[in-house]
Amino acid sequence: MNEYRIKAYAKINLGLDVVRRLENGYHEVKMVMQTVGIYDVLDFQRTARGIVITTDSGELPTNEDNLIYKAAKLMIEKYHITEGVKIHLEKHIPIAAGMAGGSTDAAATLKGMNRLFDLGCTLKDLMELGVKIGADVPYCVMGGTALAEGIGEKLTPLAPAPDCYVLVAKPDINVSTKYVYEHLDAQEIRKHPDIDGMVEAIAEESLQGILDRMENVLETVTVSAYPIIQKIKDRMKELGAINSLMSGSGPTVFGIFVEKDMARRAYDKLEEEQLAKQIFLTEFCE
Repeated sequence: MNEYRIKAYAKINLGLDVVRRLENGYHEVKMVMQTVGIYDVLDFQRTARGIVITTDSGELPTNEDNLIYKAAKLMIEKYHITEGVKIHLEKHIPIAAGMAGGSTDAAATLKGMNRLFDLGCTLKDLMELGVKIGADVPYCVMGGTALAEGIGEKLTPLAPAPDCYVLVAKPDINVSTKYVYEHLDAQEIRKHPDIDGMVEAIAEESLQGILDRMENVLETVTVSAYPIIQKIKDRMKELGAINSLMSGSGPTVFGIFVEKDMARRAYDKLEEEQLAKQIFLTEFCE
């Protein structure tokens, strides 16, 4: 195979809890991850040698600082690949947005290199490699609905969440995950999300049970620093979302709707009011 194309899907966090800060500086988390139908496209092409990254985004590096580059390099070194690769990224997932855009591109690169060079890796192999790049990468390799624990790398696949419509809005700000975790005092968290209850609700196919438990402890940091996040959350509910939440470390906000027409009207209204720079109407996907 000389060329290969793959889609890299974004994620949202239906629930995100931080259990404690670990001695190594990382945080132990417990969260429910969900893939949504917003995706980047990566095109792979075999070359004589080296790694070349190109992209239609002016915001991303194309050198070794890019997670795509790191993933490709990891595969070349691990499997002693003697050829090179050119990878073009068509970017759609919001950047620095709490949707694992970089991690899912890295995960897609692991999958793409596996197919391009016919390496025969299993998903488990790729997930074990992925954690060397970032905590969200193993989940992005797996996708779907999952419980993530540890630093995010301990994954339990869950049954698909019930169908609904997801309105996603990213305001015109970028948030550093590092900043959010550095400013989070895990010992000061007063109320922890009911992640176990959400897992039960997913097993029972209860959308209402999931929505009732949607919480993200990182909002205590990010919303305080960027009030626009709360404004978008409130506006989504006014426009008919059953619940809304910040994804990951933010600043992206998503709202859950049961009726497509209502979700579409809310999309149009948010666009008209210019509360967000990027807006998507999508669904959960496996």
